Amino acid sequence: MKLKGDQSTSRALNRRLILNLLRQEGPRSRAEIATITGLSPAAVTFVIADLIEEGHVSEGKAVAGLSGRRPIPVEINYTNGLAIGFKLMVGSVECVVTDLATNPLASSRLTLTDNEPENVARALADAVPMLVEAAGRPHARLAGVGISVPGVIDNAQAVCVRSFRFKWNNVPFASMVAQKVKVPVWLEDDTNAYAIAQQLFGPGRQYRNMAVLAIGVGISCALIVDGKLYRGAHGAAGKFGHTLHEESGRLCECGKRGCLMAYYSEPAMLRTWREATERDDGHNLTDMLAAAKAGDPETVRILSEAGNGIGKALANLVNITDPEVIVVGGEAVSFGDALFGPLKSSMATRTFFASPPLLPDWEDNSWARGAAALVTQKFFDFETADGTTGASEPIARAYSASST
Repeated sequence: MKLKGDQSTSRALNRRLILNLLRQEGPRSRAEIATITGLSPAAVTFVIADLIEEGHVSEGKAVAGLSGRRPIPVEINYTNGLAIGFKLMVGSVECVVTDLATNPLASSRLTLTDNEPENVARALADAVPMLVEAAGRPHARLAGVGISVPGVIDNAQAVCVRSFRFKWNNVPFASMVAQKVKVPVWLEDDTNAYAIAQQLFGPGRQYRNMAVLAIGVGISCALIVDGKLYRGAHGAAGKFGHTLHEESGRLCECGKRGCLMAYYSEPAMLRTWREATERDDGHNLTDMLAAAKAGDPETVRILSEAGNGIGKALANLVNITDPEVIVVGGEAVSFGDALFGPLKSSMATRTFFASPPLLPDWEDNSWARGAAALVTQKFFDFETADGTTGASEPIARAYSASST
C-alpha cells in the first residue's frame, strides 16, 4: 500500500480528507468531493489521479439523466489490498484475512501450545501465507498484519509493555513477527483494535466521540475522543474492568482485589452462576445462556446484578467523557436484554445528562477484524504510527497470493 507524500504536506492531508469522505459517504464525483471538502477542483483532480494510478480508487459508471450525463463517481477500491488480523487469546489465536474494508475473506483458529513470545510469533508467521492463499485474491497485495493482545501496548514502539493474561513484560512482539513475514506489522490492545474497526466501518463510523465497551474474558472500554483513539500517557487507557467494585473483594488477574471484571466479566458471571446453582465446571456459557432464555430466576437475578454493577460504573465514565454512543461487544452480548436491560436502567439513573444509546455488535469475526483494522487504519489516517517492519524495503517485499 504505497502512500505518496509526507504527512506534513498538503497533498497527503488532502488524500486523507478525500479517502475518509469516500469511506463515510460512498461514491462521489470529483465536483461533489470539491464542494464537500472545500478543496479546489485542481487539488481534487491531482489526488484522485494519484489514487487511481495506485489502484486505491476506481471510477464508476456515469448515469444518464434528463439533463445529460452525470459526473463520473469515484469510490475506494477495497479489493486492492489484503489485511491480516490476529487476535491473541490464551491457548488460541483467532485469524482473519480481509479486504481494505475489513470484510472477511477467510478465517481460521490456531491452537497455541504455550504463551512463549517466540513460539507465538512463529505460529502467526506460518499462518500468513496460508491466509493469503485462502483469500482467493491472486492480484491483491498484502498491506500488512495487525495483532491485538489484551494488555498495555506502547503503540509507537509496537511493544507489549505488560499483559497479565499472557505474562508478558516489554515484549517487542510486532518486530518479532515482522522479521519473519517481511511486511508491516501493527500491535495494539485488543479492545483498542476493536474500537478502531468500529470507528472505521462499524456502528461508530458516523460519530466523533464514542465509548466501545467489551464484556468478555475481561471488561474494558476504549474511548474515541474527537475522532481519535485515546490511549493515555502510557497506553493504559481503557482498563475499565480494573476500576474498583468492592474493597478487598475477589482476586483479579492483575493481582489486586475487588476489580469490576473479577465480578462481571463473562468467566466471572459464569463462576457466580455455577456457585449459586450448584453446577459443576462442566456447565459452560451455552448452558447459562439457555437457562437465561428459559427464564430461570437465579440466572436472571445474576445477570440483572451484573447489569446493574456494570451500568453503575459505566455511568461514572459517561459523566466524565460524555460519549455520543456506546458500542458493546464481547461474549456477554449473547445475554441480550437480560444483561443490557438492567445495565441501561442503572446507567440512566446515574448519568448527569442524557444517557447515550447502547449499540450491541453481533457481527462474526469482529475481534479479529479489529486487528486487521490496524492495517487499514493507516490507509485512512496518516497520523498513526507506522507498523514495525522486518525488512529495509517492506512494501517491495510484501506477500502476494502468487508468491505463496
